[in-house]
Amino acid sequence: MGQKIHPTGFRIGITEPWRSRWYAPKRSFGQLLVEDEKIRNYIKANHGFAAISMIEIERTREEVKVILHSARPGLIIGRKGAEVDRLREELEGLTSRRITVNIVEIAKPELSAQLVAEQVAQQLERRSSFRRTMKQTADATMAAGAKGVKIRCAGRLGGVEMSRVEVTSRGSLPLSTLRANIDYGFAEAYCTYGVTGVKAWIYKGEKVASKEESADGADAQTR
Repeated sequence: MGQKIHPTGFRIGITEPWRSRWYAPKRSFGQLLVEDEKIRNYIKANHGFAAISMIEIERTREEVKVILHSARPGLIIGRKGAEVDRLREELEGLTSRRITVNIVEIAKPELSAQLVAEQVAQQLERRSSFRRTMKQTADATMAAGAKGVKIRCAGRLGGVEMSRVEVTSRGSLPLSTLRANIDYGFAEAYCTYGVTGVKAWIYKGEKVASKEESADGADAQTR
């Protein structure tokens, strides 16, 4: 049997940063972990239209910093920053803590696996042909500069009686290579005939260590 592992979790601490960056003692760790999940779920539920691919959370003793990676930052900021101020107030009411919201723009949404999966899911909800949607999305991702892409849809595709899995792939996808920069995303399409799961993998090339990291590694080997 094949042993499956999350591509991002496989690389956390090696080539991928943690999505939540804070330290807490044992007695309060669980509470803060649940709070992080509440923040993420609230933002996704109320600002999903802003094409948010990733939500990072940093904590200090005084405040919580929420970093949103969005392809449409203008929708989150709003006119004269009114929307982002409202979001900050809502999060402060949800957590009873001081919140800072930072927004990072995604220059190429086609290279974000989460946004690609959500785009395919939206097309399926609009009753588009799943084969054409997967093919067009994969071609657009490769045209944007990806070295490889795979899109997987599972469910009652096309409304048929029996569920099945369809996969479209382009280029190479070295999932077992730790230094490979592979982005992964998952979304669900809520269709009239049931839920369809959409997964996307995008290979952007290998992550090269900086000169400082390479020098540190060489020093460690000489010791």
